Amino acid sequence: MELGIYTFAEATPDPRTGRTISPAERLAHLLEEVELADAVGLDVYGVGEHHRRDYVVATPAVVLAAAAARTKRIRLTSAVTVLSSDDPVRVFQEFATVDLLSNGRAEIMAGRGSFIESFPLFGYDLRDYDALFSEKLELLLAIRENERVTWHGAHRAPLEDQLVLPRPVQTPLPVWVAVGGTPQSVVRAASLGLPMALAIIGGSPERFKPMVDLYRRAAAEAGHDPATLPVSINSHGFIASDSGAAADAAFPPYLDVMGRIGRERGWPPPTRRQFDAERSPTGALFIGDPQQVIDKVLWEHELFRHDRFLIQLSVGTMPHDQMLKAIELFGTVVAPAVRKALAPEAASVP
Repeated sequence: MELGIYTFAEATPDPRTGRTISPAERLAHLLEEVELADAVGLDVYGVGEHHRRDYVVATPAVVLAAAAARTKRIRLTSAVTVLSSDDPVRVFQEFATVDLLSNGRAEIMAGRGSFIESFPLFGYDLRDYDALFSEKLELLLAIRENERVTWHGAHRAPLEDQLVLPRPVQTPLPVWVAVGGTPQSVVRAASLGLPMALAIIGGSPERFKPMVDLYRRAAAEAGHDPATLPVSINSHGFIASDSGAAADAAFPPYLDVMGRIGRERGWPPPTRRQFDAERSPTGALFIGDPQQVIDKVLWEHELFRHDRFLIQLSVGTMPHDQMLKAIELFGTVVAPAVRKALAPEAASVP
């Protein structure tokens, strides 16, 4: 199993101090975090795209290009690219460039986006939310397959034998589809034969097992071998040497972020009791000491048989030194233990 981290590069006040660091300082911290993740042997680092004041990164490919110059082995992915409001030609060119800079370590995680600010910003109608994603994903895949592209659609000017360069090191450039549990999104990824990244950020993980089963069944029905299609589980978490310290550190920023988003969407704010229930052995949050996180990763692997696990360590603004310690624990304690536990299973695969 591949193990990694993703971030939205929060630019919010630290709930303990009330201080908000500058965007430049947050990006400097982010690059230090990617560099450390690479150094401690993690497999993947993902950077999200947002167009809001509370997040720094609007262009993941630019940040990943900077990370490519400071890392040697770790794979670099968006988490996600909001493809619905972007141009697939530019997305491909940007990530092909990251792939060249990183010598073949770039990935695109394409999604429809959980926020809507990018649609009016780039002149798109929210009523076309799903149609935009379907059409642009189709074009992105066509570009991935061919240097010269002829394509016609409803939401973008046509391409007539247009040359799309540069081409990446990897053939093909990996494209994942990020889903939040909508069956139609799951089936779309499966039908196209694309890897699926499933976000589980609340509730019982067991209720998402039918989605993974649907993905593999739909892939087989579409003529793809499910064994060749990776599944990633992406979840919130935080790691500290002591379980109680991890929870006490993570709850204030978690309450701030989830409370603020909840007010926008009409959800009640989380309580500490709910938070503690979510970080229980069968909850969605990976918050605790290294052994608790190891146990939960392995428990979920029994459920999903997934190929990748990504943890969002910074759900809200966390002190940089605590973030670095969490990354160190993930890479030096959690990851080796998970790999060792799953090694017999990996060895048995023909």
